[in-house]
Amino acid sequence: MKSSEMESDLYCITCTEETPHIITYVNGNLESVKCEECERTMKIQRNIMKEFYKEVYDRISTKPSRITKEYKEDLSGFLYKLPIRVMSKPYRVINDLNESRKVIKRFKQ
Repeated sequence: MKSSEMESDLYCITCTEETPHIITYVNGNLESVKCEECERTMKIQRNIMKEFYKEVYDRISTKPSRITKEYKEDLSGFLYKLPIRVMSKPYRVINDLNESRKVIKRFKQ
């Protein structure tokens, strides 16, 4: 799961003027909007675990077709990079899980 923040000037109902806001996204979907002046926060309620399971399912189910497409496009490049990718895969999986764990933990608080 990827979390990102963006700053934008939006109209705040509490401040009754246009103020800077921090907009937070999880996997490209809106999670919250927070006014930097009055600290008012509007959160979107969603089932974060359902989104996490969907993301994992999509990544696993599309892996065979992504690998097939990759080796059909450039077989020699694919075979050249394969040993490095196999060696680094556990590290990349752990990084993804740690990032997802941080997002889930922040979302559940």
